[in-house]
Amino acid sequence: MSTLSAGTTTWSSIAGVPPSSNIRPSTYQFDFGFLPIPKRLRYHPSKPFYFGTLLNVFFGVCATLVSANLYYCQPILIQLSDSFSVTYDEVSRIPTLVQAGYGIGLLTICPMGDMLRRRGLILFLVSCSTLFTIGLAVTKNLRVFEAMSFFVGFTSISQQIFLPLAADLVPPERRASAISVVASGILLGILVARVLAGVVANFVSWRYVYWMSVGIQGVVLIGSYLVLPDYPANNRELSYIDMFRSMAKFMVKEPLVVQAVLINLAASACYTNFWVTLTFLLSGPPYHYSTISIGLFGFLGILGVVVVPLMGRVIDRMDPWHVTMVATLFLIIFQAVQTAAGGVEVAAVIIVSFGLDVARQTQQVSLSTLVFRISEMARSRLNSLLLLAVFLGQVTGTSAGTVVFVNYGWRANAFLAMGLFAFQLCVLLLRGPHCPRQRWVGWQGGLSMRTKIGSAEVLGQASGSANDCEKANTI
Repeated sequence: MSTLSAGTTTWSSIAGVPPSSNIRPSTYQFDFGFLPIPKRLRYHPSKPFYFGTLLNVFFGVCATLVSANLYYCQPILIQLSDSFSVTYDEVSRIPTLVQAGYGIGLLTICPMGDMLRRRGLILFLVSCSTLFTIGLAVTKNLRVFEAMSFFVGFTSISQQIFLPLAADLVPPERRASAISVVASGILLGILVARVLAGVVANFVSWRYVYWMSVGIQGVVLIGSYLVLPDYPANNRELSYIDMFRSMAKFMVKEPLVVQAVLINLAASACYTNFWVTLTFLLSGPPYHYSTISIGLFGFLGILGVVVVPLMGRVIDRMDPWHVTMVATLFLIIFQAVQTAAGGVEVAAVIIVSFGLDVARQTQQVSLSTLVFRISEMARSRLNSLLLLAVFLGQVTGTSAGTVVFVNYGWRANAFLAMGLFAFQLCVLLLRGPHCPRQRWVGWQGGLSMRTKIGSAEVLGQASGSANDCEKANTI
């Protein structure tokens, strides 16, 4: 991989075109060998794509609509139980199977974004998830429904292909903003799915929820065909086995990846713990809120969706490490409010609900921006590692938080989260903002808060990591 000299930035790098011989110079004319790619969307090395605001918003909307597939089932479990004539315990397996499929997809499919054309991969995944959703809408057998639910989760990962693709296409000085738009879209998908499914199932059969999903995915599929630029594979020589080998290599040889994974895991556990146990907190004394009232707290997520892209602009102007530090400190502050007053004052719960949402999403975007600097040729694999940490954190936070809350109460559960937030701060402080790439502990390089896009510091990190992996024949 070629290395740019300090202070130089070529047009190809600004346009998100990695300077590597691994990228195919030829232009594909067909998707899947038979479906013509619109000429304006075909890749030309001499004419890099312009990643503007409209295309960024399109990525975010697609991320919202695809991620919604993972949550349609949650508000309609009672209707599913009645329709299949089974107990609530049996039907409760469905959300678990969806999330299990999603987790396996993150591990086995998302990293393939580094070895395949992203346009073709996205079109294929959306087509598959649409077909499996049709199965959900028509089947009358619970076992078939469970199997289809697993495969819907397994193939509904296109949003996690869009995210590193946005990082590849956007100019470096706008990377965090672009990532934040897609990340906000993913967050919005959770709320959209629950609201739409609840409203539709309240008036008509639950099957119409999935027919609606089929139509929505059809719109995403057609829109992606007409709008999504064709971008060549970053690593055409990479094998499937080498893909996993390189991911393992990142986890043992890249201190920044390990640091970000640990922070993401702990933060995700805290975040999920809060929202899962919030129902228990608000339904019990002293609040005794109804299900509808508790559900309204979810709308605070909309405010988070609006604010996080604005925070992306801040990350673009500051070093992401400092933004991660500020976000982590705010997470600790909001959790302290929850620990002190969450069980006695609803105003505290409202403040914490909004504050945790914004601070956590800001932290996740800044961590992604940091990690994506390591290798522009491996962003899909790096993204998969970060997301697997988030997924494991969600599982841990749900199980541990529920056990602690039920057995020891809300304040003990809040102290558990406080301890995990303190752990994140300790992990972050082990390495300073400009610590050399291969050092596990240290504060060398100063404390400058300004990002240095195009400098030897940033570009040297990327090229150095990529070259290390190239020598091992993994990239």
